[in-house]
Amino acid sequence: MNSAVLGGGEILFDITAISAATYPAVCADWAVTRCGGSFGEGYGPRVVVRDDSPVRTIGDVRGKMVAVPGEGTSAFLALSMMLGTDGGDRGFAHEVALFSDIPGRVLDGRADAGLLIHEAQLTFEDMGLREIGNLGEWWAGESDLPLPLGLNVLRRDLDERFGAGTCAEISGLLSASVRYATEHLDESKAYLRLHSEGRPEWNDDALVEKYLGMYVSRLSVDMGERGERALDRFLGIGAERGFVPACGPVRVV
Repeated sequence: MNSAVLGGGEILFDITAISAATYPAVCADWAVTRCGGSFGEGYGPRVVVRDDSPVRTIGDVRGKMVAVPGEGTSAFLALSMMLGTDGGDRGFAHEVALFSDIPGRVLDGRADAGLLIHEAQLTFEDMGLREIGNLGEWWAGESDLPLPLGLNVLRRDLDERFGAGTCAEISGLLSASVRYATEHLDESKAYLRLHSEGRPEWNDDALVEKYLGMYVSRLSVDMGERGERALDRFLGIGAERGFVPACGPVRVV
């Protein structure tokens, strides 16, 4: 996915999901769809440490080693904005790890703290980890807006290749699909269970309910003006601070 999205080599697909923080790097060729986005509304990626860690607050993470799920993730951008300074200084050291491996890296001492996304946010306490920061709460306090996390994007040249109105038509089909999924949660959960190999948490109905309740919302069906405003502000501040390229106002299809 990444090589195609970032323009490295042959384009293998026309529609994909990306992290919101990746969008500035691809905005010339890809457009954001109004549906399918993931926003943290007062909650979001969490920073955790071991229960016995001397790190007590998020400010104590400055200068420490943090295991992160990727340098192009919204979680990494948000933590950089929270702890860093202008000019691209993030304020902490980091190592990239598969998101599901991050709790183990913190527990065995390879990292002082971990930046959790996806379902690891729901189970960390059972592993002996302690939360010291919630990036969605921080962003809500800074902006009174939801934290942009994931986006759906499609190729801007679809209208040229397949006829005027193609981008809008595809976006409408995607919106209908997302709306159906949110209105038929039993079917959506059954689909998750069919694809739960290596993801045993998807067989836990309570965890699935909690996760979907957090990250599938009305903004997933249509981000609307509020979602666009959140995306503009998040990426705009990230660019001003030197963490991502500038991409200008984001307008969705």
